Amino acid sequence: MSIEVKSIDVRPSRAALAQLAWGKGDGLLPVVVQDTDTLRVLMLGYANAASLEQTLATGHMTFYSRSKQRLWTKGESSGNVLAVTAVRIDCDNDTLLVSARPAGPTCHTGSESCFPQAPGNFLGRLDTVVREREQQRPAGSYTTSLFEGDIRRIAQKVGEEGVETALAGVVQDDDALLGESADLLFHLTVLLRARGLSLDDAVAVLAARHAG
Repeated sequence: MSIEVKSIDVRPSRAALAQLAWGKGDGLLPVVVQDTDTLRVLMLGYANAASLEQTLATGHMTFYSRSKQRLWTKGESSGNVLAVTAVRIDCDNDTLLVSARPAGPTCHTGSESCFPQAPGNFLGRLDTVVREREQQRPAGSYTTSLFEGDIRRIAQKVGEEGVETALAGVVQDDDALLGESADLLFHLTVLLRARGLSLDDAVAVLAARHAG
């Protein structure tokens, strides 16, 4: 398999690709797709060797459609493509886990996920929304107003919310503490994004400390 990999941060090695157990499923492997940012499971599909090669070459998730009997790139008609960020292989070499950023709803029903009750990390969703606000700057958005101001103002808001959270923890009820904590997390997310960073970067530091 000759593969040119684009726009994928985590990908199998050529040696790992050579070990894929295509024979177990008559040339097909199940593919579980999850949202890169929220970790929510989005859909299940199937890949053959050609569709995997196309996925790795283009960075857009391409399946083998069992009903159409052909390769099928998600979003080829709707525009709701899945931009792949990682491809991982399970321990038996017979299932793929794909992380992707969806451009619109993944499910044909218009839902974000084909599993309506699949859990996800809302902080990841918040980080995505803040990133989009920073890039698009929609008029009337509070987040836009923060990005268009001085970064010192964003930092000041983080400081203010930190103090209010601490005070709520001492002299106010649980609802007040949770409300102030939410405000603090939001403004911290904006500050990180204003510096070209993300919540994931901060979480990575925590994970490294834990591993150490």
